[in-house]
Amino acid sequence: MASETVTPDPRTRSTTVGILVVTAGILAAVVAAALTAMSASDSYAAYGLPDPGTVTSLGLPVVRVLAEAGAVVCIGSLLLAAFGIPARRSGPLLADGYAAVRTAGWAAAVWCAGALLLVPFTAADATGRPIHEVLSAEVLFGLVDALEEAKAWLLTAGIALVLAVGCRVVLSWGWTVVLFAISLLGLFPVIATGHSASGGAHDIATNSLLFHLFSATLWVGGLVALLAHLARGGAHAGLVARRFSRIALVCWIVMAVSGVLNSFVRVPPDQLVTTTYGLLVLVKIVLLAVLGVIAYFQRERAVRRVEEGADTLLRLGAIEVLTMFATIGVAVALGRTPPPAELGAVPDRTELLIGYPLDGAPTALKLFFDGRFDLVYGTASLVLAGLYLYGVRVLRRRGDRWPVGRTAAWLLGCASILFATSSGMGRYAPAMFSVHMGQHMILSMLAPVLLVLAGPTSLALRALKPAGKGEPPGAREWLLAFLHSPLTRWLTNPFVALALFVGSFWALYFSGLFDAALPEHWAHLLMNAHFLLAGYVFYWPVIGIDPAPRPLPSLAKVGLVFASMPFHAFFGITLMMSKNVIGSDFYRGLSLPWAPDLLADQNLGGGLAWASGEVPLVVVMLALLIQWSRADDREARRYDRRAAADGDADLVAYNEMLRRLSGGDAAGSGSQSRSDG
Repeated sequence: MASETVTPDPRTRSTTVGILVVTAGILAAVVAAALTAMSASDSYAAYGLPDPGTVTSLGLPVVRVLAEAGAVVCIGSLLLAAFGIPARRSGPLLADGYAAVRTAGWAAAVWCAGALLLVPFTAADATGRPIHEVLSAEVLFGLVDALEEAKAWLLTAGIALVLAVGCRVVLSWGWTVVLFAISLLGLFPVIATGHSASGGAHDIATNSLLFHLFSATLWVGGLVALLAHLARGGAHAGLVARRFSRIALVCWIVMAVSGVLNSFVRVPPDQLVTTTYGLLVLVKIVLLAVLGVIAYFQRERAVRRVEEGADTLLRLGAIEVLTMFATIGVAVALGRTPPPAELGAVPDRTELLIGYPLDGAPTALKLFFDGRFDLVYGTASLVLAGLYLYGVRVLRRRGDRWPVGRTAAWLLGCASILFATSSGMGRYAPAMFSVHMGQHMILSMLAPVLLVLAGPTSLALRALKPAGKGEPPGAREWLLAFLHSPLTRWLTNPFVALALFVGSFWALYFSGLFDAALPEHWAHLLMNAHFLLAGYVFYWPVIGIDPAPRPLPSLAKVGLVFASMPFHAFFGITLMMSKNVIGSDFYRGLSLPWAPDLLADQNLGGGLAWASGEVPLVVVMLALLIQWSRADDREARRYDRRAAADGDADLVAYNEMLRRLSGGDAAGSGSQSRSDG
């Protein structure tokens, strides 16, 4: 009798994946609690705190695993629904995407519950008190107001609640992408607190943790979402698996590099085997290495066979999920263990506030060459330059041309970002208002002008392969959907772009936001992002090579540029004439001996803001003149081609009209003469 192939019921597969995730979560909680128990007493003693008891010391890592597991599954499911599962750019989600969004909603509820539980646990742990002593509303609110980490978890709970509600009502692909972006935002409060956000070199530690946590979440959550999709018997299994395989490889590389950097900051190499923190770092490194090797070979083999059935990838993915969640448990234990660097020599005040020491007053040489590489914007500038050059190479390999001037503009724009954030200017910007203002001007007025002149969107649309008829949308279609989205049209509205560009100057520096942002490294990251994006959306419709969602006539472009000038000039003059020092508490706290006059430094910054406003105007006007000249040349060439094709019919018709008018006038004149006679 011939053997029959039995196809497993999708409901059985889904139950299996659910049991796998729960088992992995329990494993992570056990690992975190066990490793924390090994050093809990030493940790409290190191910080001079009493032992809060078993419920607090072991309950906190367990609850944190619960919150992080919810975050991982939520973000991974939204990633799958937005960019993994083929979907329509308009209209409701398909069944597979809707199922992934519903899973994300339940995971967001778990994330929210875990984050809320972490508020009292964090307060109890930070004060060395049993959990029941901080559960009263009055005590808890007082501790939350004083503890940044407790505030971070409360904010995280709010974001997770928005996601839980949003996943219940969202039905379209566009809003799924918005929810995915919000879910990534939910990781920021935790990144901004903890070991990496304090002490020396906290800029490198926070930036590397940013890369590490994002890549780990996308990898782990993406794999869980992929297994759930396969278990449901979802469509396009091979395509979804291949897309995730590419993401996972990039995430593993980013995790490896960022993890090494973060560990190097937190623990000296000679203490890797002599301290509890160092041993946990080594365990995590080994687990990540094993994950990278096993996952790659497993996934490549499974992707080739996934079309034959999902069971292969489900079996192989189970080992990867269990190892990943065990790694999460180790990471949670690391967060509960004081690093040796934090317990060592106390850094000086400057290093404690900005993350690194400063060697004397800034000179021209130091501003250019005494750099400190910015892991976020330095890396972004290099990656963007590489991607642009790769796109140009793709065009040239198939015989298409791309203007050299646009390539030069893009590379210069990336170089200006690199200089503003990773040279001596980036090093001194957090400590001196004048240097900060120079950085602000480069990021908001020089780099965006160069970037929009490079036409990156046009290059991407030409380099990316379009999806064929009947095929699911890919990167090119996603880019087109973003360009035609309501958000892009709203941002490029001339009035909105002008308000964001010039209004943000006043809102940031004269509302107290800048004073509140100065001590926070994450706030500097957001400020720099705002400077770049606000400048880009302002100059894109004015001189951008890429077609804007809202095309402007030439006179409107010139008017928009000239409308921004008075606001910008008056801002610089106001800073120069002001008698109140912006960010005075922070700058006085630095006590830099070579910058005693804070008001003079602020006036210098105002002068830089006023003078630098003329530079982009010259560049913009020159670019507009060149674009108008080229437009006239193109129109003349089109006219010549049309004239050659139709025998200059327009000119012939025009001459005929003049002849008739001339003949009619002559006839009219003769009749009038006869009448007079």
